[in-house]
Amino acid sequence: MVGVGGQGIILASDILGEAALEKGLDVKKTDTLGMAQRGGSVTSHLRISQKVWSPLISPAEADILLAFEKLEAARWVNYLKPDGLAIINNLAIPPLSISLGSQKYPGDQEIIDSFKQRTKKVHLVDGSAQVALLGDTRTLNIFMLGFLSVSLPLDIDLDAWKSCLRKQLHPRILDINLRAFQKGREEASSVNLG
Repeated sequence: MVGVGGQGIILASDILGEAALEKGLDVKKTDTLGMAQRGGSVTSHLRISQKVWSPLISPAEADILLAFEKLEAARWVNYLKPDGLAIINNLAIPPLSISLGSQKYPGDQEIIDSFKQRTKKVHLVDGSAQVALLGDTRTLNIFMLGFLSVSLPLDIDLDAWKSCLRKQLHPRILDINLRAFQKGREEASSVNLG
């Protein structure tokens, strides 16, 4: 999972890890935060299997890249294995170098093309727009997790996901996040994730 600080990437990866643990799988996870309080790069590596020895994923080994921001997706494309699945939120948060004009933000087609050299399974998702319709853009991480939940080969049932969301989220924000998770699942079900 990749994105920028403030998008809730670590929380989303924690929920995914907990859901896999509840399924009886082994999970190893490591996060890189850097200068990520707001706007800096954030990554979370998760390995999930019957037995996992290390959390770090090497280039060309990731089965799935879940990106909460487009430029971060492009930065991490080389970690996706050939024919892996890329799920990219259609959101641009230009870093300072682009905001100051010293570089340009790549266009959607450039980003898609960078992935299509590696895989045909690239999905640009309007997650930010979808959660805005729900009334709380802070639920983007849970929407993206809902989208991801449909494509995972882990066979985690909906009740297990909801249980993990209840454990991780404050009751005050649980309802809106459950709706965001369901909206993400519905969005994923409407596309061919093949």
